[in-house]
Amino acid sequence: MVEDITPPKRIVLIFDGGSRGNPGPAYGSYRLELPDLPPMDRSIEFDEPLTNNQAEYRTLLAALETLIKLLEQRETPTHGTILEIQTDSELVARQLRGVYKVRNPKLQPLYDRVRALLARFDHWEVHWQPREVIYQYFGH
Repeated sequence: MVEDITPPKRIVLIFDGGSRGNPGPAYGSYRLELPDLPPMDRSIEFDEPLTNNQAEYRTLLAALETLIKLLEQRETPTHGTILEIQTDSELVARQLRGVYKVRNPKLQPLYDRVRALLARFDHWEVHWQPREVIYQYFGH
């Protein structure tokens, strides 16, 4: 008997955060690409001054929280799903992959929250993209 093997679903999460000043007024944008749905784009303005790296992490957190909520609403399990994250932040990408340690005490709790949310997925990967690639999505 041949088993019907369904290929894993791939979800793409693209994000970018930044600040005007370091720290300064901060913002972020993200895009979620899920099978069977049109791409979902969101922009965020943060209430407090943040550094660029804090804005990157806060944007990723917002994107992950939105994604998990959406999957729960659709009763879509996270197992069997590949989450592909794209960012132009080398720091965030390398910290999440374990290449760099998180040395900034203000980033540590953000990193920990991101890792806790990522633990809900069987498989996730993070890819660094050149700034020009991310710019095409968000214009910043």
